[in-house]
Amino acid sequence: MIPDVIRAAYADHVATLQAGYERALAAHGFDAVVIHSGTARKRSEFDDQYWPVRPVPHFQHWAALAEPDALLAVRPASKPTLWRIDRFDFWEHPFAPESDHFFAHFDVRGVESVGVARDALPAGRVAFVGDDHGRAALLGFDATSVNPPDLVRALDALRTRKTAYEVLCLAEANRRAARGHDAVLRAFRGGAGVELSLHLAYLEATAQDDPETPYKNIVALGANAATLHHVSYGRAPTGPTRAGAAESLLLDAGATCLGYCSDITRTWVRGRGAVADAYRGLIDAMEAAQQRLCAAVRAGDGYEALHDRSHDELGAILHDAGVVRVSGAEAVAKGITRAFYPHGLGHSLGLQCHDVGCALTKPRVDNPFLRNTSVIAAGQVFTIEPGVYFIDGLLKPLREGPDAGAVDWALVDALAPFGGVRIEDDLVVEGEGYGATRNLTREHLSVGGGAA
Repeated sequence: MIPDVIRAAYADHVATLQAGYERALAAHGFDAVVIHSGTARKRSEFDDQYWPVRPVPHFQHWAALAEPDALLAVRPASKPTLWRIDRFDFWEHPFAPESDHFFAHFDVRGVESVGVARDALPAGRVAFVGDDHGRAALLGFDATSVNPPDLVRALDALRTRKTAYEVLCLAEANRRAARGHDAVLRAFRGGAGVELSLHLAYLEATAQDDPETPYKNIVALGANAATLHHVSYGRAPTGPTRAGAAESLLLDAGATCLGYCSDITRTWVRGRGAVADAYRGLIDAMEAAQQRLCAAVRAGDGYEALHDRSHDELGAILHDAGVVRVSGAEAVAKGITRAFYPHGLGHSLGLQCHDVGCALTKPRVDNPFLRNTSVIAAGQVFTIEPGVYFIDGLLKPLREGPDAGAVDWALVDALAPFGGVRIEDDLVVEGEGYGATRNLTREHLSVGGGAA
């Protein structure tokens, strides 16, 4: 059920889009743009099964409709036209839209096929935006009119700062994901120790199937948490099942609302023992550091500087935990923290889990996987997700290199069966200055991880 407040906010959202599209079209010499929703893709060229359509984000920015071959035409000073395919199919149907609130804002027309819409398309110089060049050719678009780079960049820029409607959708996506995280934590506390079962418990609690989730859930027990995108779920218990045995769980999973994504990670540990307590200490320290990083978000600052600060935080954590024998600052300077924390601090979030607009410039060479290099600005939504991991392939060069003595390898080897820690929240920047952010995740999940 879509809250009424979301429905009510859509009119302003679509008015903002109309104005933004009109500016972009005028700036780049187009009279209109036709956006294609997407085409059903075969799972393999050797069978007759198709993947569910993942709508083109430019289309979904307007209409929360996951139907193949829908078309949306946008032109200045006109109500957008939406063509939907009227086809009889007794084999299967696309997902029904969650809500019908957007239809009233379009001139909706039914057609028998994409080609039928060709004669009704806008006149003049018209661009086509979509991922199926065959459909573009069928509609009469030549190659120069398909996804013109300057226009697409301008349309992408409209997704960088979210409207009130989009923030409401993102907040609802966080609320839905929180139900799944709560359910998985309850199951883990109750003794569940099979990754596939925990994944299915998450889907049941959120009432969203795999095609609806923003990305494949990462459900990692024990050492599997050292694989950053662990999606090859175990079908059997991953660790000892005796009472009191220690085991970790890293859950990185989101949900969607009208196409908008949430992206949340929590890390937990259950059981007793000195090593489990040491790992729990890492979770608690990472939780505190993550909250300090969230509090440090300020419009006008560079996100990459915040990423650098996350390495400073991790250096101090590794020193205090006894994992490194040098100061935190020296661990950062020597590059030691990068062996334990290889990814970026976060990324833009919206209609795509890794959304557009915040990585237009390349990061420094020492931050190759940082997906947000923007200057932080009001209206942006992004994640804050520092981590610490015990990944053999990344630690081996450090273990065999000149700085090997800076690390307590016995402690590393003891902690390695727990995999790693990641804490992730979704933030929207609401204004200027420190504290002018809203943490969409903590409104529903107040704790970032810890003892199960």
